[in-house]
Amino acid sequence: MFSAPFTFLVVAVCAVFPVILAQIVTTADWACRSAEISTLLQMDELGTMPGTPQSVTATFSGNTLTITVTDGGKSISFAPTITYPSTGAAPFPAIIGYNGISFPTPAGVAQQRRHGGGKFFTLYGSNASAGAMMTWAWGVRRIMDGLEKTPTARIDTARAGVSGCSRNGKGPRIALTIPQESGSGGTDSWRISDSILKNGTSTQTASEKIIGENVWLSTDFNQFATSSLNKLPFDHHLLIAMIAPRPIFVVDNIGYDWFGPFASYGALVSARTVWTALGSPSTMGFSQSANHAHCSFPSSQ
Repeated sequence: MFSAPFTFLVVAVCAVFPVILAQIVTTADWACRSAEISTLLQMDELGTMPGTPQSVTATFSGNTLTITVTDGGKSISFAPTITYPSTGAAPFPAIIGYNGISFPTPAGVAQQRRHGGGKFFTLYGSNASAGAMMTWAWGVRRIMDGLEKTPTARIDTARAGVSGCSRNGKGPRIALTIPQESGSGGTDSWRISDSILKNGTSTQTASEKIIGENVWLSTDFNQFATSSLNKLPFDHHLLIAMIAPRPIFVVDNIGYDWFGPFASYGALVSARTVWTALGSPSTMGFSQSANHAHCSFPSSQ
């Protein structure tokens, strides 16, 4: 049973919880609700995550992990590099990092500013619904596949985390998630961001995120972002909560109104109730610091 009062409504029928409109009172019920949230996010915002590929092969040489993915008669390859610590004993824990930090990164999986560009779309077609963030998450999965197939890489796959900042911080085998200053489309609540903007603070919102900046999300989200956000059947407190009870540490910067740190705070406080209900409040934390440059860690963090 949950260790704290915890109620949601389940609208869809779930294999592990074949009841409609029932209260969630057990951990098994939450697994069902989490699966439903994942389906809604894929349908309405992020695009579809493809199933397990036909095959994934990997080789490791000279600190480079070369991964080849085959599905539907097509193949792609990409080759993240691994930077090892100077001390310690293998197998090592690892952080999979987005965009050029000194950890394996799914570079080239999707191109920015053009939906349908990059290796993911070479494999699944330019009309695949996935936005850039979903394709990067797919790339992380394939890195985990590759690491599991190459013990010579000396990585402990049970202790793998993922991290990134700003556009790269928005994103079950990952043991620790560390989004840094992810803002709109990441840990921010869409609805709270809208409220902040209406109150006169310049904050990035769903409509700007979709129309004005990039291809982070599926085009299926446009219908909500441009005119009917309140019809969206979720918000990002639920995206965050899907990680529970696995660990997450969110790093925010309250020095930039544009990132909507208050919208992040609201989503994080709401999401934390799930970790508490699952009896794992110590595996969920967040830090909000000011007076430092974007994508840098001040000493307090």
